[in-house]
Amino acid sequence: MKDPKEERRLEMLEDEEVLTHTDIDNISQENEDPGKKKKKGIFSWVPTGVPCLLCVGILFYYLGHKMGVAPMLNTVMHTAHDLLLNTVFYLMGICVLTGAIGRIFVEFGVVKLLENILRPLMKPLFNLPGVASLGAVMTFLSDNPAIISLSQDKRFSCYFKKYQFISLTNFGTAFGMGLLVMVFMVGQGYFIEPVLGFIGAFCGCIVSTRLMQRFVLKANPTFRYELAAAASELEKEESRETSKSVFIRSLNALLDGGRTGVDVGIAIIPGVLIISTLVMILTFGPSSTGEFTGSAYEGVELLPWLAQKIDFIFEWLFGFNDPHLVAFPITALGAVGAALSLIPNFMSQGWIDGNAICVFTAIGMCWSGYLSTHTAMLDSMGYRELTPKAIIAHTIGGLVAAIVAHWLFVIVTMIIG
Repeated sequence: MKDPKEERRLEMLEDEEVLTHTDIDNISQENEDPGKKKKKGIFSWVPTGVPCLLCVGILFYYLGHKMGVAPMLNTVMHTAHDLLLNTVFYLMGICVLTGAIGRIFVEFGVVKLLENILRPLMKPLFNLPGVASLGAVMTFLSDNPAIISLSQDKRFSCYFKKYQFISLTNFGTAFGMGLLVMVFMVGQGYFIEPVLGFIGAFCGCIVSTRLMQRFVLKANPTFRYELAAAASELEKEESRETSKSVFIRSLNALLDGGRTGVDVGIAIIPGVLIISTLVMILTFGPSSTGEFTGSAYEGVELLPWLAQKIDFIFEWLFGFNDPHLVAFPITALGAVGAALSLIPNFMSQGWIDGNAICVFTAIGMCWSGYLSTHTAMLDSMGYRELTPKAIIAHTIGGLVAAIVAHWLFVIVTMIIG
């Protein structure tokens, strides 16, 4: 039993904010029954570093055994280097441009206009304020990190509660590179299929965003009431002189927004390089000669091999008529641009049909490389610990998008005849 006097003393100290939560926990533990011993786990005697060494050792032994040690190391370095030059800097350019455009929209009231117009639509569907639609437009025209450039502006984030603000990662990703994906599919000679795929991605976005909000609230219930931008921070943003000329305000907004894009571009480097390199090595195969040369983007094709073992599930859910088609959604986990590059080869092999294009559009747009960007996006927002929850929610959302797209295609095909 705890001493009543000691409990009263703790309550007084908590009210005076003299003790930290750690100090309170320590004092409470001291008052616990001394005869009560903590239970130790079965493997508590194992040093914590051993499981880490085993996992790392198994991974690199498998890769080294399949590829050879020298080609494996060369592939890792060449892939990371190519991602840095051709992907990260590309995304940084997108972040700079979208950051500038987003700041212009904030500066001249477009954000408030969207909030008033789209609030009736965004709230019931996504449980987000109307200004979130601006993030969807910007990611649709560019890529996932564009919404992070926008979220850095306190005058945008002030509309969100914290749990809504965090779910922007899932919301924006579901529309990432949407224009590129749809234009590419139209270029292959398909028209109605990409539209149906877009509808599927929209449905997947609803599921992913709301699941992420539920996960965040379960982990941090206070986020339901806390604002993403504190009042003091918002006042600093609004303290700018609005009496300046339109030209000066435009110039300041463009430069400040672009500078924010640079910061975001640097912040996403670790996530893109580390996660994408691992995903691509596990997804892609050897060179065209069938040998491992150490070039970038070679791999062991482990993920497609695992997917082919359960290809009947993909056939039932997505309507795929060939097991090789599962390579597209798996590759889209890391980079949708790389996934799109698979389609010409699929078409030459005769594996592609209208249903596949529809599903590819939905899952490619909804996932759009989230496995490689979610870590970097949440890290730049300051919520890195929520990355696993975001990945789980978006995985489910992407699957829903693909299923909806498949059945929409089936229904439309039946109606058209």
